[in-house]
Amino acid sequence: MAGTSAGTGQPGLERRLGPADAVVIGLGSMIGAGVFSALAPAAAAAGSGLLLGLGLAAVVAYCNATSSARLAARYPASGGTYVYGRERLGPFWGYLAGWSFVVGKIASCAAMALTVGAYVWPGHQREVAAAAVVALTALNYTGVRKAAWLTRTIVAVVLLVLAAVVVASLLSGQARAARLDIASDAGVGGVLQAAGLLFFAFAGYARIATLGEEVRDPARTIPRAIPIALGITLVVYAAVAVTALAVLGPRRLGETVAPLAEAVGVAGMPALVPVVRAGAAIAALGSLLALILGVSRTTLAMARDRYLPPALAAVHPRFKVPHRAELAVGAIVAVLVLVGDLRGAIGFSSFGVLVYYAIANASAWTLSPGEGRPPRVVPVLGLVGCVALAFSLPPSAVLSGTGVLAVGAVVYGARHLLGRR
Repeated sequence: MAGTSAGTGQPGLERRLGPADAVVIGLGSMIGAGVFSALAPAAAAAGSGLLLGLGLAAVVAYCNATSSARLAARYPASGGTYVYGRERLGPFWGYLAGWSFVVGKIASCAAMALTVGAYVWPGHQREVAAAAVVALTALNYTGVRKAAWLTRTIVAVVLLVLAAVVVASLLSGQARAARLDIASDAGVGGVLQAAGLLFFAFAGYARIATLGEEVRDPARTIPRAIPIALGITLVVYAAVAVTALAVLGPRRLGETVAPLAEAVGVAGMPALVPVVRAGAAIAALGSLLALILGVSRTTLAMARDRYLPPALAAVHPRFKVPHRAELAVGAIVAVLVLVGDLRGAIGFSSFGVLVYYAIANASAWTLSPGEGRPPRVVPVLGLVGCVALAFSLPPSAVLSGTGVLAVGAVVYGARHLLGRR
């Protein structure tokens, strides 16, 4: 049943999602276009150390997921780390987490929409991307259950495509175990940068936490759904990464723009190439759908606290969704895809999301044992890992990300000063 948001007196969202829905939404966020595109730039950065980068990204993702799950069980409201940072560290840190998430994930939305366009209709990707944003925003507007149903279908299709890539490539006779060996080209800096880039593909488990106000029995559902979704994703990514490396080798993998399509082509399965391209487009649609869900819920939480226009806090009386927040996010993303750049969006998004999770780990550190605090090593490793990966990203991503954080801090300070006056 729908009620009111805690502490605001405003209409709350309705708890319609069960454990399976929560796991599927997390999978739809993680097993998306990232697995089709992030391997190539990561291999270019780490060379033969790609699997080390994947392992490092997985460790940081596990720490972040564990911290987020414990916090989400304690604070089952829309907003994710925006709420956790506000409650555990203070208003500024909650605001900074929300700012990082909204700005970074809006960039992710644009990247996923442009990926859809690039695979569906090359040369007209911007028009296709804008149309995809409009269509998925309309779907989200009509209720979260429909979005969960579509996400379940997309996840099933993408998993079938990835399974076909792995099986066909490994059985083709072109896979070589020697290509998995780690050589002298695997430097520390390159491995860290690869882990930061691959983190872009892992970060979807936050979507489960940001939907905390719409999950039934969140204290039990969220801590179970997050590690299940992350565990499945890790197995899938490891299988795909090993396959791509074994068939292409690190150098060729780093040079291609469509690594999985390239892999099945080299494996002598040209008939699978269009299937892989279609799978990539469908995966990007799934990621975009889940991203719009998550960003709109954090926008809702920040609007409730008047860090964003209060009009965005409205909940639709029939569909029980933050309809104005969804429309605002959709409109901004639709504009960005007409002017933005795909590669730059990935690095920028990674920086913002790593800052977001750094604050989540710092918040989890403050939990007491009675509040479900994870082992101390988890938030420490998560915090240190997030900071290290964020500042190992390409310089353009670090500079733009730091600039956006500075702008956010100035906006917060100006609002606080005007409020006192």
